[in-house]
Formats: sequence, structure tokens, C-alpha cells
Amino acid sequence: MSRIGRKPIAIPSGVDVTLDNNVITVKGPKGTLTRVLHKDMQITVENNEINVVRPSDNKMHRSLHGTTRSVVSNMVSGVTEGFSKNLELVGVGYRASKSGDKIVLNVGYSHPVEIAPEAGIEFEVAGNTKITVKGIDKERVGAYAAKIRSVREPEPYKGKGIKYEGERIIRKEGKAGKKK
Repeated sequence: MSRIGRKPIAIPSGVDVTLDNNVITVKGPKGTLTRVLHKDMQITVENNEINVVRPSDNKMHRSLHGTTRSVVSNMVSGVTEGFSKNLELVGVGYRASKSGDKIVLNVGYSHPVEIAPEAGIEFEVAGNTKITVKGIDKERVGAYAAKIRSVREPEPYKGKGIKYEGERIIRKEGKAGKKK
């Protein structure tokens, strides 16, 4: 039995969970999330807890059990607390600024790169080198952080680029000079 899958998910006060066959809707103070879950997973809501049960022990059901429970748990915590990812710009002259709801990145290209958020995602720029991506959907927050990072990924020689906060860049040694 999946250790993660069998844990019940506590529903905090102010959160409303509705099930319609395999569609789950979670409403909370920060917003509403809806997701279609796999039709084989059995989800029950009782006593302010959500339980996920798998129908059998075949390989597909075992793999879906913990994943489904984690997805539902992330939905509940997203509508109550929200999620955020922090990015850092490393490099001489690399900077970010906010223009309306877009962010403008100057990261060594001949032109500034603009990235506009979709609904439910917001950006914050602290200083010129720190970007925070916030939202209620963990998957979309991570995807937008990866999209920003992909504009200029950190390079292994000087470590310049856009990196996640706390990410360790593995450095390479430069070209060895001639010995005399």
C-alpha cells in the first residue's frame, strides 16, 4: 500500500470540496481549482477529510494512488496558502523589472525579453535580481518559473544566468593555458 496514498487529506475551515464522478473542485479563500482525476481512483469526502482509495493492486493503480493523493493535497493547500517559486539573476548587467503585470528581463541579449503571466499567476520583482512567481496551482507556478529560467539558463563556467533560489550550479574548469 502506498504510504503517501493512504494518508487522509485534512480539509481546513473555509475550504469547500465537491466531487462529480472523477472531477474534483476545491474552493478556498485564494480561489477555485478544478481537475479531472483518473476514473479508476475512488475519492471520498467525509468528516472533513479526503481519502483516495485504489481499486486493485495492479501496477497502474499503485502508481496512480500516491500521485492522485498528492495532486488533491496540492489543490487544497493551493487555495488556502498558495505557492511561490523564487528565481535569482546572476551576471553583470542582468536585471529584471516589472512593467504592468509583465516582467522585462535584460539578460545579455540585444533586446529585452518580456514575459506576460496568464490568469492566476503573478510576478513580483525584488531589487533588480530577484523574481517571485506566485499562484494557487503548483503545476502552473513551476511551469512559469521554468519558462523564465529557460530564457537564460545558468552556464557552467561563470554561473551567469537565471537560477532557482538555492540552486547549486556545478562549475566546470576553464580551458587550461599553455605550459612553458
